[in-house]
Amino acid sequence: MSNTTTGQVIKCTAAVAWEAGKPLVMEEVEVAPPQAGEVRLKILFTSLCHTDVYFWEAKGQTPLFPRIFGHEAGGIVESVGEGVTHLTPGDHALLVFTGECGDCPHCMSEESNMCDLLRINTDRGVMINDNQSRFSIKGQPIHHFVGTSTFSEYTVVHAGCVAKINPDAPLDKVCILSCGICTGLGATINVAKPKPGSSVAIFGLGAVGLAAAEGARISGASRIIGVDLVSSRFELAKKFGVNEFVNPKDHNKPVQQVIAEMTNGGVDRAVECTGSIQAMISAFECVHDGWGVAVLVGVPNKDDAFKTHPMNLLNERTLKGTFYGNYKPRTDLPNVVEKYMKGELELEKFITHSIPFSEINKAFDYMLKGESIRCIIRMEE
Repeated sequence: MSNTTTGQVIKCTAAVAWEAGKPLVMEEVEVAPPQAGEVRLKILFTSLCHTDVYFWEAKGQTPLFPRIFGHEAGGIVESVGEGVTHLTPGDHALLVFTGECGDCPHCMSEESNMCDLLRINTDRGVMINDNQSRFSIKGQPIHHFVGTSTFSEYTVVHAGCVAKINPDAPLDKVCILSCGICTGLGATINVAKPKPGSSVAIFGLGAVGLAAAEGARISGASRIIGVDLVSSRFELAKKFGVNEFVNPKDHNKPVQQVIAEMTNGGVDRAVECTGSIQAMISAFECVHDGWGVAVLVGVPNKDDAFKTHPMNLLNERTLKGTFYGNYKPRTDLPNVVEKYMKGELELEKFITHSIPFSEINKAFDYMLKGESIRCIIRMEE
């Protein structure tokens, strides 16, 4: 990258959400230089995740507009703020909605990736450093989204949310590792840890569930059972290793009972990717006693409560939760990219559409119609 823009305000195009549920508007925005501990990046490819759509619709949380959404992206570091040492201009990088400060108890622990400083905060629309936005239009501040705001040709993020990756990795593929794919993949590989030849039930076959199935395939599971209320999803799920399918609506008994009967007492592992409290209970109760492990990934409604009989735990079933697949962004993401580069992880099958930035609203249409797993948005044509 040229250093001619270092320290300068950059004018560029961003897709701005002015109101909940209304089409994004292409606007010229001013992007301020990075402050201490921050990085400014040129975004080359970004993709749309359901989380962007959820907060754009603003049906279940505090509306915050105008805002620049986007949190799955790959780009090139344009400039770095004071104190940033792990990145230099020209580095290829992925941006992540959560971070790794490297200094807090969570970052120091091998068992956690939940950074105290940079954990996701969906209500914050400003930078941590000074509670100010780095985006403006004619002097009006524009809110950030989960610290990334990748629906802009340039963005400023905290350096702890930027993972430097192999410059040979195609950013139009690996950008989808920034959120949903790693969440599902890691839930299986890092948390459920199925053994070769084992059985795994995946609840929910959206993008995260398909990534969880991909993790089961990579782990060598022999039976991967997809559980979903939409039977048409099974055909696509076969590409991700799912080889059996259960639709709870097709049975007059609880789905956990159906799965237990199919598997001689229960599956070895279950991964829940829907956010439905009933699916969470079913996922836990369908694992085999003695060694079964269930992992919860989906985010429930705030008033939900998990209810199961304590004997399910006393009979040596394990219940776990996960955040971003237990991946530490800066430490672990480069290794996930290498998995893809070696052919161990298949990303192309997650990408259903690719469109130019100017047509970004089409990506929302695809997702709302259920036609998209991941739509890549090309920032440059």
